Amino acid sequence: MAAGENPAGQAHPGSGDGQGERGNPGGGRGAPRAVLLTVDDDVSVSRAVARDLRRRYGGTYRIVRAESGAQALEALREIKLRGDAVAVLLADYRMPGMNGIEFLEQAMDLFPAARRVLLTAYADTEAAIDAINVVDLDHYLLKPWDPPEEKLYPVLDALLDAWRATDHRPVAETRVVGHRWSARSYEVRDFLARNQVPYRWYLADEPEGARLLTAAGANPESLPCVITTDGSALTDPTDTELAAQVGLATAPTGDFYDLVVVGGGPAGLGAAVYGASEGLRTVLLERHATGGQAGQSSRIENYLGFPDGVSGSQLTDRARRQAVKFGAELLTAADVVTLEAAGPARRLLLADGGQIDAHTVILATGVSYRQLAAPGLTELTGRGVFYGSALTEAPSCSGQDVYVVGGANSAGQAAMYFSRHARSVTMLVRGKSLEASMSHYLIQQIAAVPTITVRVCTEVVSAQGTDHLESLVLRDNSTGQTEQVDSQWLFVFIGAAPRTDWLDGVVVRDEHGFVVAGPDLVVDGQRPSGWDLDRDPYHLESSVPGVFVAGDARAESVKRVASAVGEGAMAVALVHRYLAKR
Repeated sequence: MAAGENPAGQAHPGSGDGQGERGNPGGGRGAPRAVLLTVDDDVSVSRAVARDLRRRYGGTYRIVRAESGAQALEALREIKLRGDAVAVLLADYRMPGMNGIEFLEQAMDLFPAARRVLLTAYADTEAAIDAINVVDLDHYLLKPWDPPEEKLYPVLDALLDAWRATDHRPVAETRVVGHRWSARSYEVRDFLARNQVPYRWYLADEPEGARLLTAAGANPESLPCVITTDGSALTDPTDTELAAQVGLATAPTGDFYDLVVVGGGPAGLGAAVYGASEGLRTVLLERHATGGQAGQSSRIENYLGFPDGVSGSQLTDRARRQAVKFGAELLTAADVVTLEAAGPARRLLLADGGQIDAHTVILATGVSYRQLAAPGLTELTGRGVFYGSALTEAPSCSGQDVYVVGGANSAGQAAMYFSRHARSVTMLVRGKSLEASMSHYLIQQIAAVPTITVRVCTEVVSAQGTDHLESLVLRDNSTGQTEQVDSQWLFVFIGAAPRTDWLDGVVVRDEHGFVVAGPDLVVDGQRPSGWDLDRDPYHLESSVPGVFVAGDARAESVKRVASAVGEGAMAVALVHRYLAKR
């Protein structure tokens, strides 16, 4: 067990909670004190760290000491159960069994708000720098840190000031009650999960779910029922109603902006970060949840700066926080239906009747997965048939057979993720191999997982089920033979359809609906119809001056997260050029 030390040096169990603390975060009289936890397998170093921490902070914080990563995690679990707070985690890098980075990565799941410090020798500074990306490291300290007054305390003082400045109250959970095979129940849970809103799911036919419905006065036939943290009950709410009730911004604070970004995928988030950071009054409009298709990815391993990979939700959350830090407004459930030129301004009309005017617009609407055209699938969508990874469903797949349609990276990442839960995962690929559409590293990973089977030249021709998916009929296109297989889970990743129907007749699009931009608009030396400027369109500029496009919605774009982020940043640079020469 980890040894907890109070100012008098008496051992006691540590306690804390990175999400919330009862009373004063600093630990006022009568309130539990937040924890400073240190872990080092060298006993003398461990005691020295605890001694220096106790000398400076023992009157305000509880000092908890551990001598291995496993002991420290056990102490953190006890702290979590007690509902107390952890302010800072200090971990030595070189520990046997579990090094400091591995420990901090697991500790983040328990106490994501705790500040993280890695203790390293000079030879390990490269590992410490890598940890900045892996565990969002706040600082690394070289050993020895003597004198602590110069090398230890100033660092911790700054981290503790930052920790106290944030909100550490317990995170209250929204509760969702619904039927297991309800498409709308799935949509509500997916909306909350992708918008980083904590929630707990209850089945309507189980005792606790029934009790909640009774308390809310809800009709079991009109589900799902969403009970928010303030006790409000919403029956089958729209996304807009739900967003407003759980505290997501849905309405702009102003009527006119320098830049409106439409779409919150990697390209849109990149544009919002760069636009706001460079002084443009920026608002991002997202109709469902930020992150786009990338935000649904269980693991992205080829994105620059994340050698150990990063989940789509983690990357999205960091980008959201970064955009907000620079002053961008992020609106959810904001569905844009029309784009108009209103003199020098560009006007966006919303489905709820609202409108926003701006000097410039960046279209970053991304793409959606194409619907699989096979009998029975439409009726069973959301009831065993899902488009995208639907990570909220993964725990329910435990011990069952899962089928994944598609042969690109998104399908491969989903197969790897579901293999952790399912008894088996079968990838159904229409092509003759994965090599034409999937990254080499991912093909190797899939080949190394014995529970994943890849069936090439195979497609789904029909689906059966009453209230949920029960079986699939598959066809081997190389032989023409069909086969019926039992399965309750089908996840589809088949190509990209741009979300640009609302732009029909406004900007030039290609035959597939992707927005044409830049030099591609100039045909035989002729600029696009209606172009009234004495210059050619800029590289990412659409056929409407001042309206730019970035990411997957652009014709001939590279469908990768890194390129989308880069185009979002490039579009902002072109916005500045446009504004300077209006």
